[in-house]
Amino acid sequence: MKESLDDKHNGHDNEFYEDIDEEEMHELVWEAQREALLKAAQEKEQQKTKRKFPKWIFWLMAIVLGVNTFSIIFEIYSIPAIDFLRTSAELSSDEKIALYKKSVVVISTEDSKGTGFSISSDGTILTNYHVIEGNETVSVYFPDDGRYSAKVIEEYPSIDLAVLKVDSKNLPFLKLSEEKSFIQNEPIQFIGNPLRFHGIANEGTIIEPIQLKDWEEEVIMIKAPVYRGNSGSPILNENGLVIGIIFATLNHEDFGKVGLFIPIDYYLRTLNSSAE
Repeated sequence: MKESLDDKHNGHDNEFYEDIDEEEMHELVWEAQREALLKAAQEKEQQKTKRKFPKWIFWLMAIVLGVNTFSIIFEIYSIPAIDFLRTSAELSSDEKIALYKKSVVVISTEDSKGTGFSISSDGTILTNYHVIEGNETVSVYFPDDGRYSAKVIEEYPSIDLAVLKVDSKNLPFLKLSEEKSFIQNEPIQFIGNPLRFHGIANEGTIIEPIQLKDWEEEVIMIKAPVYRGNSGSPILNENGLVIGIIFATLNHEDFGKVGLFIPIDYYLRTLNSSAE
């Protein structure tokens, strides 16, 4: 079963279903907090120190944990469902990743949010078709260059891609790879806007191609933490070149939950065909 990655049904398959939503995410976080507090109290009790552990310290811990959900819990306790935030912080300390993030944008419509990325300095942006479907203009936000109104100038529904254009110059952009084949277990990195977060970098590995029942072309499976909002995220190889675009996830019989990406070659071929 394949699932879409943004707030809007993309129309490719009637078996799409929603990923983890914000409420479920917060429930996971609060559950981890409760476990953390219980563990902390038990550890204090086991120390059997002569000085009595004041109740006000316990409640202070509860307040601090509530306010600093992501900054404190992540440092001490494992929360698998949102562990990608810690990974992103580690990856983003790399100068190259920090540079790549400047080209990855948030794309917003009235009823959906997804990811896109700049592919030229004059404002050409690539994303998924299902992210912008039904819209002629969308809002685009660059991390350093701010918000723009973008026009949808090309749509390729058969490969779930769309091209946007903003009126600007000297924008950061990512270079596209001409790679047409993929190696099993090849390491990849990707940057996107999963759930309500922006500019999240993550990593994974290539599994193998797969033929979906509603696609003419094969797409590529990856083992990686892909969530709703990652639609349109660029997949980068070790040289920092874009080799594909994330568009969905799949519950696979052998590999479990995997991410799916469209090889960038499909876009380049379509672009070349249009130019002829």
